[in-house]
Amino acid sequence: MNHVNFMDFLPYAAGIETRQISAENPTGEKGGACKRDPDPNAPDLAHSIAAVDLGRGWKVSPFVKVTAGETVTLADIHGSGCINQFFFTTDHLMLSELVIRIYWDGEKGPSVEAPAGAFFAIGHDLAPHTVSSLPITVATHRGCSAYWQMPFRKSAKITVTHEGENDANIVAYRVLYQLRDISGDAAYFHAQYRRAMTTEEYPEHVIIDGIKGKGAYVGTYLAWNALSSGWWGEGEVKFYIDGDGEFPTIADNGTEDYFGGAWNFGGYNPNNPESREVPFNSPFLGVPLARVDSPGGPKKISMYRWHILDSIGFKSDLKVTVQALGWYPHRLRYRPLTDDIASVAYWYQAEPHAVFPELIEVRKRADR
Repeated sequence: MNHVNFMDFLPYAAGIETRQISAENPTGEKGGACKRDPDPNAPDLAHSIAAVDLGRGWKVSPFVKVTAGETVTLADIHGSGCINQFFFTTDHLMLSELVIRIYWDGEKGPSVEAPAGAFFAIGHDLAPHTVSSLPITVATHRGCSAYWQMPFRKSAKITVTHEGENDANIVAYRVLYQLRDISGDAAYFHAQYRRAMTTEEYPEHVIIDGIKGKGAYVGTYLAWNALSSGWWGEGEVKFYIDGDGEFPTIADNGTEDYFGGAWNFGGYNPNNPESREVPFNSPFLGVPLARVDSPGGPKKISMYRWHILDSIGFKSDLKVTVQALGWYPHRLRYRPLTDDIASVAYWYQAEPHAVFPELIEVRKRADR
């Protein structure tokens, strides 16, 4: 296959059938949007009261409600195509309680499973922020868009499960996709969430493990709660590829280096002992949140690295880890850290994929 720049496809997109699933057109059918009549008494049209004077076609069904304990199917597409954008927002502030799952071609287990916030690179419930990157954008107040290209050959299904206690009264979403043939060598999009506490005895977080098959690793997101004072990001990100044992094939030389920063993301300045980590965004990597001065909690660091022009290929298996290391005060020895780290790994691979580990329970996903 000839690989081209992702924008090279645009001149050849003319005439490709395009559809969008949303609350206004839940099936995505041609000519199927905006057909509802206002009826504020209908359980699924509570927001239509604003349209009662205008009638059909005037924003009658813009949102859905997801009650506590409920699973709602946002999209159920049949045929061959590719999802090009997935937008999601809600009035429910605890995004760790809303789990996004995506299934390809009728598979029983999801290929994507992550809390909504972490999937869209805003993994701290209590510290929302914007994200300005190529595959993921979060506009002001949790307007979340993912532009990962997600091909499918037979079907695509997206669900959201509410594992909290208070209803999400407003969930707005759209799934924009094209109906077209998918080449035989195209891999499927995957994403998996994990969260764990590192320890001084084992100061390492496993971002992903157990990937089996042929594929390409395309992204890392970390929501890091640094529980100790001082610098927290000295550890290396390591990729164990195709049968690596004790030693990885790829290792970065520091957490801040892997995510594109340097010198403690601006927090190391010998001439300014009060210097702090500085947030930044860019198309492929960034630290959109660096909340380091909160007296009531730990440092909260949000970091993304998208391997779009530098994907990491694997033929049979892959494991990715990050160390939690700082410095002891005298700076002569690394300091193993007990930190709270949540992650999402993003990759493409041929199906079938290995069964995901069970998602940790909702109370352990809540922001600390």
